[in-house]
Amino acid sequence: MKLSKPLLTTPVLWASFLWVMAAQTASTTIPPYHRVFVFGQSAHASTAVTAITSAAPYSPGWGFGFDGEPPSIEASSIGGTPFFFSFDAPEGNYRLTVTLGANERSDTTVKAELRRLMIETAAAPAGGSVIKTFIVNVRTPMLSTGGVVRLKAPRESEQEARDWDSRITLEFDGTHPSIRSLTVDRVDVPTIYLLGDSTVCDQMGEPYASWGQMLPRFFKPTVAVANHAESGETVAASNSRGRFAKILSLIQPGDVFIVQFGHNDMKEKAKDPDAAIKYKAGLIAWANAIKAKGATPVIVTPMNRHSFQDGHVVNSLEEYPQMAREAAAETGAALIDLNAQSKILYEAFGEKGSLHLFEHNADYTQMDGTHHSPFGAYELAKLIVQGLIDDKLPIAQQVVDDWRPFNPAHPDAEADFHVPPSVTFATAKPFGN
Repeated sequence: MKLSKPLLTTPVLWASFLWVMAAQTASTTIPPYHRVFVFGQSAHASTAVTAITSAAPYSPGWGFGFDGEPPSIEASSIGGTPFFFSFDAPEGNYRLTVTLGANERSDTTVKAELRRLMIETAAAPAGGSVIKTFIVNVRTPMLSTGGVVRLKAPRESEQEARDWDSRITLEFDGTHPSIRSLTVDRVDVPTIYLLGDSTVCDQMGEPYASWGQMLPRFFKPTVAVANHAESGETVAASNSRGRFAKILSLIQPGDVFIVQFGHNDMKEKAKDPDAAIKYKAGLIAWANAIKAKGATPVIVTPMNRHSFQDGHVVNSLEEYPQMAREAAAETGAALIDLNAQSKILYEAFGEKGSLHLFEHNADYTQMDGTHHSPFGAYELAKLIVQGLIDDKLPIAQQVVDDWRPFNPAHPDAEADFHVPPSVTFATAKPFGN
């Protein structure tokens, strides 16, 4: 079929065309990968199926196994208490279909790699099952174009290693979390690449969380989310460590690049009076490079800190949110004004009520005014999704069917947030503030 140019004269139509073409070429441009695991004492192996009949720890020789406390083995499932299951998988995107359930009633939340929320909750009656499908992105530090991402040691190389190894790690939480079977296929799907700092990255443990690790929950199993953000990073540091180069080596037409920096960048002004100008120039260069690849750049202004005066949030990020707005305007990149939207969100809860959006311990004797709690990260992720919808980007057509328009002036109640905490706790605070 030949397409005439006038059909694709608007950015939205052109991006839609690229997205469809990317989807149509799926499974023809990637090495095959297919695995099936069945769990339980009565599971039977075959040439096509791996039976998991014991809670053995992960072994490189086997290429699969459990991490941490082993789960209980039932007749046709495993689970009972929170657990981790890992298996080898080379870099790429994978569609996972899980059959969840056990002899007794179960309610299972699934997170992948470093606490990326995949399934918010899936309830199965006693003896029953529920089937869910989601996409997990696997990445390694190596660049296909040469070079390597310079990881921060020991944070990324040890404490956050799950985000960079050649395997998929699944975390199962909830009330009697249980799994009966798992099918894994490598797929070629449009990918949302994230780049940012500690307010975006996959936080290693409770009670910290970031909007980037909540984002997968809001997309259908037709889209991957690849979170390349890292704690303490700036635009300049992400260049020097090869983080943007890594994304540029992978991104394809139809993909989306979402970038949010500012919290750490603003501190560079103390040693460089031109730091803000360089920050804007860096965003412009990235947006143009992404567009040259046929992908869609989205610039996000940095969200506010918990910086209240007289009942209102005041900007603590100086000119950086405006610099991000200008970078989007000058490049034609899509803009999500998270700075403005977070102000509305925080003020909707009030100065005291909004504290639960930020990292805190049980009695609030210790808290963080920059980094977020799981509930706060969840609400911010909703602002990002709503921004993609408001910008009319084609990728927004892949938002989950149960999505409801999100107004930060009328946010969710924390009592309605039912994502169980992970069993892992942070061994270090995020870099930056």
